[in-house]
Amino acid sequence: MKFTCITVLFWPFSMLLLLDKSQTSKIEVKCNFTEKDYSLIPVGINNNVTILDLSYNKITLNVTDTRVLQKYFLLTELYLIQNNITILHNSSFSNLSNLEILNICRNSIYVIQQDAFVGLNKLKQLHLCQNKILQLNPDMFMPLNNLKLLNLQGNLISYFDVPQLFHLELIILYGNPWNCTCSLFNLQNWLKTSNVILENENITMCSYPHSLKCYNIKTVPYMAECYSKFASSITEDLYVHFQSISNSTFNSSLNNFTRNSEHEPLGKSWVFLVGVVVTALMTSLLILTAIKCPIWYNFLLSYNHRRLEEHEAETYEDGFPGNSNSLPQIGDINSEDTTVIFEQLHSFVAEDDGFIEDKYIDTHELCEEN
Repeated sequence: MKFTCITVLFWPFSMLLLLDKSQTSKIEVKCNFTEKDYSLIPVGINNNVTILDLSYNKITLNVTDTRVLQKYFLLTELYLIQNNITILHNSSFSNLSNLEILNICRNSIYVIQQDAFVGLNKLKQLHLCQNKILQLNPDMFMPLNNLKLLNLQGNLISYFDVPQLFHLELIILYGNPWNCTCSLFNLQNWLKTSNVILENENITMCSYPHSLKCYNIKTVPYMAECYSKFASSITEDLYVHFQSISNSTFNSSLNNFTRNSEHEPLGKSWVFLVGVVVTALMTSLLILTAIKCPIWYNFLLSYNHRRLEEHEAETYEDGFPGNSNSLPQIGDINSEDTTVIFEQLHSFVAEDDGFIEDKYIDTHELCEEN
């Protein structure tokens, strides 16, 4: 009973203490360094600063500035208006997890790297107005889970793909040279179907083509072919999204392989491989033919003789000048003259090396004749 009374008495005091702590944790510490002609972010700033204004200086936001910014992890608002920033490097604000407003308007930014906004999980307002941005990759906005306002006014953007910003409420796009061809149809459809408000809609006009300059990007009429292209792109995006969800399973890997084999053109590496193999085989065959051809020729010549048929043998004996009956009768001729005559009669025979190579001569018949 006493314990309950004590707790009831001290309960209001404990609540007051908690409120005081929450209020002290939300104390704003402002630091204004505008128009100080700074080329670097100063180091000697209070580490508990929550609102830092460095506008109208000559800061470039290089590697040194990025390291200094990491010290001020309690920042909720950062203003870098009209400085000399040209590139937003990766992880430029990685340690500013409490940042809610980032204003980098009126610089000369023309490149924003893919991971420039990593770590800004609580960012609600991003102002990139009046820079020299030509193109934006929508994936760079994915770390901005709580972004509600995106200001891209006064850049050089002619095409803008739909960003995956589910909490976005307001977008500012006027002052850009919009190309209102089919490539901008996805953005128009997103502005019409989502709850995002296009600020200054009436002055967010098309710059190209000339016939559509009187329309703003949200009301410009499109041809039927643009609708068909949009439908096909929606189907492909849904398929890719399904594959990303089931990427850890074997089925998703199989689906990815099937989709790539159906939609992506085959490479020419296999054609090159086949060509190399065929060339090697043909070269080897030619070399082998060149080496073996004389051997085959001699081998065929050794088997070029055949047995004479009976009627051929009789005809040959009758017409061969070597027959004793048909030889010219030459009297008183010595053996040397006979040899010369025999060589002249057989001059048509190919030169012999003295060896018998005819494998069809039957040695048994020769023995019987002898």
